[in-house]
Amino acid sequence: MWRVSFAGSASREGRPTDGGQEQILYYTKYLTTPKDSILSLTMLPDRPLRSHRRRAPALRDHALENIRFIRETMERSASFTAVPGWGGAAMGLTALAAAVVAWRQTTPLAWLSTWLVEAVVAISIGAWTVHRKARAARVPIFSGSGRKFALSLCPPLVAGGLLTVFLYRAGLTSVLPGLWLLLYGAGVVTGGAFSVRIVPVMGLGLMAMGAVALLAPAVWGNALMGAGFGVFQMICGVIIARRYGG
Repeated sequence: MWRVSFAGSASREGRPTDGGQEQILYYTKYLTTPKDSILSLTMLPDRPLRSHRRRAPALRDHALENIRFIRETMERSASFTAVPGWGGAAMGLTALAAAVVAWRQTTPLAWLSTWLVEAVVAISIGAWTVHRKARAARVPIFSGSGRKFALSLCPPLVAGGLLTVFLYRAGLTSVLPGLWLLLYGAGVVTGGAFSVRIVPVMGLGLMAMGAVALLAPAVWGNALMGAGFGVFQMICGVIIARRYGG
């Protein structure tokens, strides 16, 4: 701040002493800084500000993810109910007919051929009835529990097929009835762990008959196959059909 004054003679106290007309010229210059400019100096330079907000996931994607998780959890925890009841009964009926036909065969090859044809017929009936029941119930066959059922059932059946070739070449066809019942029952037990309760019970019954066939005389083998694959499977199939909708 500058202050300049021009006047006549003055005393030490600053009063004029000549008594004349007092002519005092004051020139004042204030170099002040406004408060607004002080505030403006303290502000950051003009630049775009970055937003620190995280992008929230879209509501639709979040909802779809939750639905997918719930569906997968339900599929893993649900039982595979598309096991064919009437289809199992039909498989038992054809097995009983095959046991009668095989009983009349005079050579091991003819006997084996009869049961192999029956295996193809039974697998076809089972696959068709499973597909039909699953479609009627609107249940995917290869869902969580259905996939586990198939993966648990198939390995014992594949092992039984390979052992059949080996045992026939070795001339041990008398072992086949017990082996077939035992392995088929084991596959039904492991697959039935993901299905309704009656299915593993049926598998345990077939395994028990297979153990008896392995220890019993060879002439009992064909009859035990007719009882296990035929009569017992028919009974279990009817129970499944009545309790679990066909």
